[in-house]
Amino acid sequence: MKQIFTFRISEQDIGARLDKFVAQECQKLISRSRLKALILEGQVKIDAAVVSDPSKKLKAHQEITITIPKIREANPAAQFIPLNIVYEDDDVIVIDKVAGMVVHPAPGNRDHTLVNALLGHCGESLSGIGGIRRPGIVHRLDKETSGLLVVAKHDLAHQRLSEQFAARSLSRCYYAVVWGVPLPSEGMVEGNIGRSPRNRKKMALLSEGGKPARTFYKVVSAYQRVAALIDCKLESGRTHQIRVHMTAQGYPLIGDVLYGRLPRTLNPEILAFVKTFGSTPSRHALHAYQLEFIHPLTSVSMKFKSNLPEDLENLLLFLKKL
Repeated sequence: MKQIFTFRISEQDIGARLDKFVAQECQKLISRSRLKALILEGQVKIDAAVVSDPSKKLKAHQEITITIPKIREANPAAQFIPLNIVYEDDDVIVIDKVAGMVVHPAPGNRDHTLVNALLGHCGESLSGIGGIRRPGIVHRLDKETSGLLVVAKHDLAHQRLSEQFAARSLSRCYYAVVWGVPLPSEGMVEGNIGRSPRNRKKMALLSEGGKPARTFYKVVSAYQRVAALIDCKLESGRTHQIRVHMTAQGYPLIGDVLYGRLPRTLNPEILAFVKTFGSTPSRHALHAYQLEFIHPLTSVSMKFKSNLPEDLENLLLFLKKL
C-alpha cells in the first residue's frame, strides 16, 4: 500500500529548498537519496501541482504532499538457504559468510546468493531500499572470501551505514595467507585501484584514474620463507583491494586463481596440498575476521569477530609443519 504524507510550510521554512525540507520532515521515514528520487519521479506536489525540481524554493503556507509508492518486489527470488547469523535486530543483520557464496545476483550467479538467502530469511520484515524490497547491501565480500559483513534492513539504516563507509569510520580487518613473507613485516600499501586495461575481469594498480586505496598489513606468523599469515586493515574498500595490493608487493594470496601465481620452486608435498586448496574458484586464503561499526539507530559501538574457518585452519596447520 502506498503512503501519503502532507506538510504545511511555516514562516521559518520560507525560502528553504524542497529537498532539504522534506528530508528534515521525513528523516525517520525514508532516506534522503530515496526522497530525491521521489521528487524526480514526480511523487512530490506543492499545492497539488507536481514539482520535479529538488532545489525549488518554498513559500509561506504552501502544502507539500509526498507519495511513497508501494514497495516493488525485487527480481531475485527468496530462497531458504542456511545463514550463519552473528547478530540481528530490526535494523541490521551481521552475517558470517562462507566462501563460495556470491553476495549479489549477477550474470552466471542468479541463484543461491546472499541476497536470495536474506530475502528468504527476512520475509516481510525486510524494508525496501530505493523502493525495491531487497537487502541493503552496504559492502560486499568476494565470492571466494569468507567472513563478516553487515546488511541494512531498511532505508535509514542503509543510509547511515553507507555514511560510515564514506567517512571510513566503519572498520574491517582480514586475515590473509600469502606466498612469501612480506618485508618489512609491518607497513602500508597504497595506490589507486581501477579496472585493468588488459583484463576487464581484474582490478589493477593504476598510475592514472582509479580510486585511492590504502591497506595496512602486519605479519602474524611466518612459515619458513614459503608463506605467511598477515593481518590486514582497510582504510578504503575497493574491489579486490587486498588481493591487488599484496600481489603488487609480490605476495599474492594462496589459492587466488585470478591474481596469484605459484612460486617457481615448491616441493611436491606443498604443491599437491595447495593445488587442492585452490583447485576451484570458490576459495582463496582471505577471511574477514573483524567488523566494527556504530549501530545506525542506537549509536552504540558494535564489534564482531569471526574465527578462521576449518579450511584455513587446516592450511595453517599444514604450513606449520614445514
